[in-house]
Amino acid sequence: MPTIHSSRLPFAAAFLLTLLCAPTPAQTPQAPPPPPTTQAAPDQQPDTEGPITTLKARALEVNLIFTVTDKHGHFVTGLKQQNFGLLDDHKQPEAVIRFTQQTNLPLRVGIMLDTSSSIRQRFQFEQQAAKEFFSEVLHQNDRAFVEGFDVQIDLAQPFTNNVALLDNGIDKLRPGGGTSLYDNLYQTCRDQMLTLREKDSVRKAIILVSDGDDNYSRALQSDAIKMCQRAETIVYAISTNVSLNKGKGDDVLTAITQATGGSAFFPNRIEDVAVGFHNIEEELRSQYSLEYKPANFKADGSFRTIYLQALDRQHYVVRARTGYFAPRASE
Repeated sequence: MPTIHSSRLPFAAAFLLTLLCAPTPAQTPQAPPPPPTTQAAPDQQPDTEGPITTLKARALEVNLIFTVTDKHGHFVTGLKQQNFGLLDDHKQPEAVIRFTQQTNLPLRVGIMLDTSSSIRQRFQFEQQAAKEFFSEVLHQNDRAFVEGFDVQIDLAQPFTNNVALLDNGIDKLRPGGGTSLYDNLYQTCRDQMLTLREKDSVRKAIILVSDGDDNYSRALQSDAIKMCQRAETIVYAISTNVSLNKGKGDDVLTAITQATGGSAFFPNRIEDVAVGFHNIEEELRSQYSLEYKPANFKADGSFRTIYLQALDRQHYVVRARTGYFAPRASE
């Protein structure tokens, strides 16, 4: 692979990007688990301003999982730390602790299947594709859960490594009812992802299989995105809208996935839902991990933006979450 020089960037882009060349500490402090959260009552609107954090408060480390593709959408592996530029809250990070290509980092993945009445005729294809995904993607140290959602969530199978249990959970789901996409995505990230207690780094992802329409939520789209970001969870979406008329639902799926560092897939036929699962499987095994200490950090609960780019933007496209929430000083 040819050497990449920052001089290839236009002046404005070079001004924004800074090489990830900060020294790597000899030891990485062990970060404490995030504090537990209080679950809201089912009839209450989600509280997006509550004391929920994703950043490790004492060590002040950010763990950023990201994906690199070429201009044709093919995954790019083998790049080095110096091939990227990063700004956290518009500043160069104080130190880069670790940069690795984490193809084997354990997965904590959930599949959310839209079980509203609008997808009744397509549901069988969703179920079969989800089963094939689990049989291919789950390794020894991975865990997954299965949910169906309409106006409420049906947690058909909690976190497990047992593929047979996951398949049984998928089979138990039945379509019918309205759609509370935002409420259910918010609740899933809060209850399943934010509460995870892991000693080592993992990758957290949700695969949302839906047409993107919401006709019942009390939460806003922005509420759901914020909770995904607080829970450090990447969202992938597979659209079940295969009509020629692309509408608001497609825009919803795109907005949620882009903000969390994932991507949305729009099959032309419902039978191609399995292709979307396959693409996600490949991406989950082709990601990078960057751990760093942000500069001028303030424990004020604010949202801190992340700007990560490849220095050679003519050939490489980076997908990463757009930011995270800092903890508050009282936490």
